[in-house]
Amino acid sequence: VNERPTRALSACPGMAAAHGPVVPSSPEQVSHLPEGKTLSLPSFSRTAPSVSLAESVLKVWHDAYNSDLLPQLTAQHSLAVVQNGAVPSEATKRDQKLKRGNWGNQIEFVLTSVGYAVGLGNVWRFPYLCYRNGGGAFMFPYFIMLIFCGIPLFFMELSFGQFASQGCLGVWRVCPLFKGVGYGMMVVSTYIGIYYNVVICIAFYYFFSSMTPVLPWAYCNNPWNTPDCVGVLDTGNLTNSSRPIARPSNLSHLLNHTLQRTSPSEEYWRLYVLKLSDDIGNFGEVQLPLLGCLGVSWVVVFLCLIRGVKSSGKVVYFTATFPYVVLTILFVRGVTLEGAFTGIMYYLTPQWDKILEAKVWGDAASQIFYSLGCAWGGLITMASYNKFHNNCYRDSVIISITNCATSVYAGFVIFSILGFMANHLGVDVSRVADHGPGLAFVAYPEALTLLPISPLWSLLFFFMLILLGLGTQFCLLETLVTAIVDEVGNEWILQKKTYVTLGVAVAGFLLGIPLTSQAGIYWLLLMDNYAASFSLVIISCIMCVSIMYIYGHRSYFQDIQMMLGFPPPLFFQICWRFVSPAIIFFILIFTVIQYRPITYNHYQYPGWAVAIGFLMALSSVLCIPVYALFQLCRTDGNTLLQRLKNATKPSRDWGPALLEHRTGRYAPTIAPSPEDGFEVQPLHPDKAQIPMVGSNGSGRLQDSRI
Repeated sequence: VNERPTRALSACPGMAAAHGPVVPSSPEQVSHLPEGKTLSLPSFSRTAPSVSLAESVLKVWHDAYNSDLLPQLTAQHSLAVVQNGAVPSEATKRDQKLKRGNWGNQIEFVLTSVGYAVGLGNVWRFPYLCYRNGGGAFMFPYFIMLIFCGIPLFFMELSFGQFASQGCLGVWRVCPLFKGVGYGMMVVSTYIGIYYNVVICIAFYYFFSSMTPVLPWAYCNNPWNTPDCVGVLDTGNLTNSSRPIARPSNLSHLLNHTLQRTSPSEEYWRLYVLKLSDDIGNFGEVQLPLLGCLGVSWVVVFLCLIRGVKSSGKVVYFTATFPYVVLTILFVRGVTLEGAFTGIMYYLTPQWDKILEAKVWGDAASQIFYSLGCAWGGLITMASYNKFHNNCYRDSVIISITNCATSVYAGFVIFSILGFMANHLGVDVSRVADHGPGLAFVAYPEALTLLPISPLWSLLFFFMLILLGLGTQFCLLETLVTAIVDEVGNEWILQKKTYVTLGVAVAGFLLGIPLTSQAGIYWLLLMDNYAASFSLVIISCIMCVSIMYIYGHRSYFQDIQMMLGFPPPLFFQICWRFVSPAIIFFILIFTVIQYRPITYNHYQYPGWAVAIGFLMALSSVLCIPVYALFQLCRTDGNTLLQRLKNATKPSRDWGPALLEHRTGRYAPTIAPSPEDGFEVQPLHPDKAQIPMVGSNGSGRLQDSRI
């Protein structure tokens, strides 16, 4: 073709015989080309082009040769080949979306997803739920929820985002009426991102406080300690105590709440770190050390996401793997301690009477959603940066099982240390664990004081918490940024994505400042209990129903087969259509029936605080009906039923992002439309239209004779 267009045509005997030699175009035929405009050709799909299409392309090349546009045409077509990788004879395809970005390789996606799923909840939430819900008995509903809800929903969200290459808002082109589900996911991610980084900042504070020869929560001889303080190391004397000297055998009695026994780690947490107020409405002062650590947390998150997935994909090589090294070190140290077996047995021994409580099943479902990140929007966002033909089915199974195994593994680490401390005090394991985040910031730090070189173990433990938290926080922030960028979708915001990330980080920092006040822990637990609880269940259920029954399960199964090369397994098809929505619905009902107001230790939350908690939970759910009404109002149709049908149909731009992947029912249509991207049409013998792309990037149609 570079030598003479006529030679290219002669290389196709069938076309040459059918159409005869190519007649050179006259100069007038290229006179309509605007100055500065160039030609842009599509990349072929894997199917063989029709004769009319081949004739059209060769004619354009011939005219371009005669009009001295061949160098420009060659350069542009080469660029299109590099971007789309759509050359039929090419063995491997880059399959990249250069403007939006892709993962550097598939390991980055898997590690990022593992870091997203394996977070702080695996350490300070899962062991706490086991402790509260009957030890090993909690494992049964947990694994049931994982198999029938967790893994299927995980696979659904990964395939959903990967197919459309869009964030949690853009994917709802599949059914515009339910785009409010995407906004609900954004609201949930916003709430979690605000208080999650506060937990990370507390871990930073403990990490910095561990850089001392003696841990500050080891003894009761500090200015903030009360006369009720009794430390596990204070066996010879009780500094600041008015009671008689306590011996190790008497410590079990001092643990009784009637004697108001408190540990030095609990007083360090409550009286020094938090300076806890007496009421959720009494904010008191902002704790400047915590505020500084919160700033450090947000700066670290922003720097790791400064280039989007390109930079965070490199960071996760460390943040997603090193916590397992620390867990293994702590596990080996823990199981070698005296009494560790007792704690592990308490962790594994089931209390089957609690399995009949709906709250146990509700906690299991909430933990699955919380830990795997279902309905947060993060899975859809991370998968949207995958290559189109990536095997997300394999990834979903690997990541889900890794997350579950990590939760169980972390439980061994926690309960071995708790068993050791309970043996040291001569009490039951259930008496040494605090509620809520205090399990990680009270009980475990106190147990670490019993180990030789305790500051080293403390540094390792809290560094592990920081890395686990950052892995999840990366995805939470990227979810919000990607949703904003994809929704706006123009070149300007793509170039300014770093500033969008900075803006979201600054907003998150400002909204987290109240949580560093003296009442901050009350608000943190309120957000944890309401913002990310039953609202996640509702969002997941509606997402299942809208995809399976509104968009259609057959259509979605065909989409997955086009993307992966095989349909989803029968088990997942049944779960998506029947099992998962049914289980989620009944869990929601049971959770509502057995609802109990939130408490923190002996503090009962006032009614207005509980009302705020419900408002936070409803704010994410209400996005769904509110946006549905908005969409109905702006949808064309003479009747409500007609508007409803139009609002539930997939939009014209739903489908794979790259042209080369838009095959089958997503293949470009014959009829031109300004909303569509690039279209390929048969060439009319006299006059046919082919797409042209001007320098301003707008698509238009020009006469093929140009």
